[in-house]
Amino acid sequence: MTVDSPRTIVLLRHAKADWPSVPDHERPLADRGRQDAPTAGRRLADDGVTVDLVLCSTAARTRETWKLAAHELPHRPKTVYEERLYDATLGELIALLTETPDDVGSVLLVGHNPGMHALADALAGSAEPDVLARMSGGGFPTAAFAVLTFSGSWKGVEHGVARLTEFWTPHEA
Repeated sequence: MTVDSPRTIVLLRHAKADWPSVPDHERPLADRGRQDAPTAGRRLADDGVTVDLVLCSTAARTRETWKLAAHELPHRPKTVYEERLYDATLGELIALLTETPDDVGSVLLVGHNPGMHALADALAGSAEPDVLARMSGGGFPTAAFAVLTFSGSWKGVEHGVARLTEFWTPHEA
């Protein structure tokens, strides 16, 4: 893979979490989240989205989301549990992407809002018709994902570099 190869970024927000009396980092998925996470994985598989590397927040709800979604994929990509994804700012998320080795063609981030929405919005310099409007109009709900593509080195990830090709939510009409 060259530095000018096409790249894919998939941003997956964790599924719906429960609110038990535990620290935020340890919150598990709610029943709806345990239903929506595999649905998101099936949709990624059905759409033919392949992933080489997954960076997943260390929070319980993101780890559980990824475990359930990954089970639906035709092959399980390398997964790195990344502490910096928890409560990450837009700048920190972009910095994480720029650290990706250039032999990786596609990365999936499993994270939290407002970061996932901010990152999708910031990277999308263009979009398929109505995709950006759907993401902007409905926010970035739990278990939703965005798919962005760009060409170049991961070191070149910056505002407006990508094209938003898909935005999906588990409860679309």
